[in-house]
Amino acid sequence: MQAIDAPKRKGGLMGMIKTLLFAVILLGAGFGGGWFYFANPLSPAQDMLQLIDPQSAAPAGEHAAEGEGEAPLKVPKPVPEEEKFQTSYFTFPDPITANLRDSKRFLQVQIGVSTQYDESVMKNVETHKLALQSDMLTVLSTFSETDIEGTEGRAHLADAVKEAINARLEKAEGFGGIEDVFFPSFVLQ
Repeated sequence: MQAIDAPKRKGGLMGMIKTLLFAVILLGAGFGGGWFYFANPLSPAQDMLQLIDPQSAAPAGEHAAEGEGEAPLKVPKPVPEEEKFQTSYFTFPDPITANLRDSKRFLQVQIGVSTQYDESVMKNVETHKLALQSDMLTVLSTFSETDIEGTEGRAHLADAVKEAINARLEKAEGFGGIEDVFFPSFVLQ
């Protein structure tokens, strides 16, 4: 019997070379595309700066020649060195509603206080919150509609509330310490 000849592969060595060459071309194209896409010399932050102000984001040497529309240099303003104190705030959780003097209308306010003294003042405010709310209600009811009109009227009301709070704290704790009163909510109905 005669042995059956195995079929010959066509282009064995040439096929491998073509496949290898195709793989190298694909790798090169992938590397080139990646480098082109990701090799941006500017960071995203610099890209944004360049969009906002093209002069500020340009590297040194890329600015326009002297005299050609140069923008003034931006120099930070120095912060004065002075001693500052931390301000603490407290807002009474419930709004206070009071009838106004000689009126059928009423005032509903949210009251906040601040101090630059230590935290003991705010602890005293929290401790005596009930008495302070009663004192604030009394003060609010002594004002009329015309008394609280405008910025000056509200400032006068804030001063009166501050005095009442400090008087109560001085009576109860020996020291007031509230420096400002704020109205985060102020409704006249």
